[in-house]
Amino acid sequence: MNQFALPLDWPEDEGDADFIVSDANAAAIRHLEHWALWPVPITLLTGPRKSGRSLLGRLFAAKTGGRLIDNGWAAPEESLFHAWNAAMASRRPLLIVADAPPPAWAIALPDLASRLAASPRVAIAEPDDALLRALLERGLARRGLAAPPAVTDWLARRIERSYVAIGAAIDALDRAALASRRGVTLALARAALGGGVIEPSSGMV
Repeated sequence: MNQFALPLDWPEDEGDADFIVSDANAAAIRHLEHWALWPVPITLLTGPRKSGRSLLGRLFAAKTGGRLIDNGWAAPEESLFHAWNAAMASRRPLLIVADAPPPAWAIALPDLASRLAASPRVAIAEPDDALLRALLERGLARRGLAAPPAVTDWLARRIERSYVAIGAAIDALDRAALASRRGVTLALARAALGGGVIEPSSGMV
């Protein structure tokens, strides 16, 4: 895996180091790298919560001079409609971030629905094994928690393959380490997770 780097001689951004590339997001990155080849200068980027989709959108907007509309499903439909038309007129790229593409995201304005239907779509997937481990290691390190490989391997086999679950597992270990005033060990991890699986919908069970 590599850190996020667009091959267009763009200056490195401080946020680049926060984005880890893997098979789960490589297709989305390749699509954004080649924005000049899009059939229309608009793309809908979707992905799970905590997948880095907003960070990727901010990096894209900063490095292309494009426009980002985050949480697109919550934006007024007329605003999205005008933003789509403005991108077409100016050829300035527009990236709309959402949980899921229409029709899962219901759109009442027919003209907007037809425009989004004509726009390219790209998605970030749930983390693969390599990305899951990398996010666990980085997240624990940022909390000042040095976890042996055995702990990371144990966690990777037991938590749900989701970005939210990764964050929940790190939070649980951080709380346990703080309460016990000791480092992260396999025994601590087992106690923190209660032998269960971290799930995004219900937290730790």
